[in-house]
Amino acid sequence: MLVDGDSPNRAPGNRESSGSRQNAIWRMSPIRAIFWGVIFRVPNSQALKLFAQTHSARVGGQAGALLECRVERRSLSLPMIPLHNQALLLSSRIAGTLLCHINPAGWRTPTIATVTRSAIHSTASKRFLPSQRVKPIAAQPVGSVLQKSCSVLQHLCTRQHETVDPYVLLEGELRHIYQDIREEIELATNHPELGRIATYYFDGQGKALRPMITILMAKALHSDRPITKGQRQIAMISEMIHTASLVHDDVIDQSFARRGKPSVNVLWNQRQVAQAGDYILAVVSMMLARLQHNDVTLILSEILADLVQGELMQLDTKETENERFAHYFARSYRKTASLIANSLKAVAVLTGVGERTAEICFQYGRNLGLAFQLVDDLLDFVSSAEAMGKPAAVDLKLGLATAPVLFACEKFPELNAMIVRRFRGEGDTERAYELVHRSEGLEQTRFLARKHCAEARRLASQFDQSPYQQALVVVCDFVLNRMK
Repeated sequence: MLVDGDSPNRAPGNRESSGSRQNAIWRMSPIRAIFWGVIFRVPNSQALKLFAQTHSARVGGQAGALLECRVERRSLSLPMIPLHNQALLLSSRIAGTLLCHINPAGWRTPTIATVTRSAIHSTASKRFLPSQRVKPIAAQPVGSVLQKSCSVLQHLCTRQHETVDPYVLLEGELRHIYQDIREEIELATNHPELGRIATYYFDGQGKALRPMITILMAKALHSDRPITKGQRQIAMISEMIHTASLVHDDVIDQSFARRGKPSVNVLWNQRQVAQAGDYILAVVSMMLARLQHNDVTLILSEILADLVQGELMQLDTKETENERFAHYFARSYRKTASLIANSLKAVAVLTGVGERTAEICFQYGRNLGLAFQLVDDLLDFVSSAEAMGKPAAVDLKLGLATAPVLFACEKFPELNAMIVRRFRGEGDTERAYELVHRSEGLEQTRFLARKHCAEARRLASQFDQSPYQQALVVVCDFVLNRMK
């Protein structure tokens, strides 16, 4: 199989040594041929059968091929059967387009299950289907070409999700989310200044990522039902807890800017700002009480405990590499992922689903949250202050060893001493920044973020297909696209 951009260039009948044969692009006679098959594992066998019936077609550039689909054991087999005396050519872009005729949200990640070769009879023969005598192809270049093609297909299938925009999908539910939060905060106090400080970050300029994901999950669980008041309250609470943590962070870290404007502690004194953060959490407590659901209250209370523990964990430094990674992930969960994971679990419990489904919701949020934190730590090294809306390299200046630094230690062990002294030595921050960029730390962090997003996509695929379920997959792309 040739991938886009490849071209057949070996004349028929040429014989080559065993070494060069591995790199050859096979040409086939119309009577006997080489069969290369790629099998994609997918969950929806009925959709596959429909696809097989309707999308067998002629495809591919200069050398046409008959794409015949066979459905066996919930898998899609794509045997490419050559026509005429020309090299087999299947455009991966066309194949990807055909594959996407099945609702892409129903697909698991495409993987090569088998790479095989066998005799294929002439298409004029009644026995033109591949024989049952299948042997594995050992040549590495063949596997590499097929793997590359699968990557293209996976990208094309994933890209189809972009037709679902979560913010457009939830435009009605999200339109007044910040206004409703401001009203909750202002109605609970008769102190104008406290209200102004507490609502400073609820100006509608944020992405509302957490309430968006929470409402998406509620709709994905029951797409035929409108959002309930309780579900919307959980979405608001998730954003309020997040914002309260930002207010407290600004005091602790002495921030100067956030979201492209002066941080709240620049405009008001530290005591006022700290009390405003506490006040937001007090309003959250009242909203939780009004839900009158003990299980949901307990779940969301865990977020507050995790946030405090995560903040304190930033003050600790571990001695060994393994301890540091474990510490980093535990801290990232408590500071970032717990809020998303437990908000989704709470909305699932309020919806009335079973424990297994609630756990899937939790794990989706956990993986998405960890990916989000990994990307955030990556951006601290690669984005400008203008792009991020806050200073760059801030973690190093705060003495924090994030994933890029921990990965960079493998190549540059001198970073270990800097981590222990929390980058307080003369020139530590600048030197660590330079070493991270010279190492594989940034790429390894990217890989880990993609891995967690892939797991989140897999979990999202277990929900019933709907635009909201598809949007949960798109959110993973949103998180990863921040790296670009």
